[in-house]
Amino acid sequence: MDRFVSNFSNRLDAKGRVSIPAPFRAILTRDGFPGLYVHPSLDQQALDAGGNALLSEIDALLSTLSPYSEDRDSLSTALLGVSEVLKIDGEGRVVLTESLKVYAGISDQVAFVGQGAKFQLWEPERFQAHLAQARSGARELKRRLGAARTPDATT
Repeated sequence: MDRFVSNFSNRLDAKGRVSIPAPFRAILTRDGFPGLYVHPSLDQQALDAGGNALLSEIDALLSTLSPYSEDRDSLSTALLGVSEVLKIDGEGRVVLTESLKVYAGISDQVAFVGQGAKFQLWEPERFQAHLAQARSGARELKRRLGAARTPDATT
């Protein structure tokens, strides 16, 4: 499987390193990216992370916008201009920079949350609150989609 799924929590060690969960490391290895690409999420107080698949999604999104347009400039600055490439050590750990930790409110623990082509890094309590909100939103979406697909009683 080449999708980031599930969620895991790991502690930062005394040197500020955190182990990337083994299933996520395996996907990054297969992806061929020589590190971990990380940028602040546009929508949440979390970090988006991944490898070539994430960069491909960003490139595809940017390619839908006119070159040199204000929209493309804004999006590329927000996604690429503040991004960092973190080195993964031999034990599968990365050091989160201070600016990334501050943005996501991470101190001593990190929740890794799979989202398909990317994963997010969260402060664990903030993730639990987001998860509750996401489940509520998903139930509402399911209800709306189900109502929209109700079969016509005359057929």
